Amino acid sequence: MERDKAEVKYFLIRLGVMMVVFWLLFGVVFGVTAMKDNSMSPKLEAGDLVLYYRLGKKPKDRSVIVFRRDGRQYIGRVVARGGDTVEVAGEDGLYINGTQILETDIYYRTPIYDGKVDYPVTLQEDEVFVLCDYREGAKDSRYFGPVKHSEIKGTVITAVRRSEL
Repeated sequence: MERDKAEVKYFLIRLGVMMVVFWLLFGVVFGVTAMKDNSMSPKLEAGDLVLYYRLGKKPKDRSVIVFRRDGRQYIGRVVARGGDTVEVAGEDGLYINGTQILETDIYYRTPIYDGKVDYPVTLQEDEVFVLCDYREGAKDSRYFGPVKHSEIKGTVITAVRRSEL
């Protein structure tokens, strides 16, 4: 009887430690979210599970980030950072600091959203300009302007395809 109590106590201690470790890993350091739409297609598609690093609040160029804007969560690719000047020129594409950017891995044109953002946009030090890979109709910085570092939830590390589950 005494041995059973010791085993239960040991089990509960291990369970508690494991719960704290999981909370630290997935509540503080990492996050997991589902891709809700095809705005990052073909790299990420609706239903994919995305693992992101929460402590990476200052992403590099071309990083894919998870951010929150107007109560909704979005995923997009950083194309410019603080101090850069961005211009979306419709059929002529994307210009950063006056130089046209040739994105060989983006297969869609980058249309301007009328009346949403006035170009050129010069980013503050705590801002990034985010575009989705599937550019036509996606809600990104062309729709609501630059994203502040405080709105970034983390930098995407990897994704698990829905078809692999």
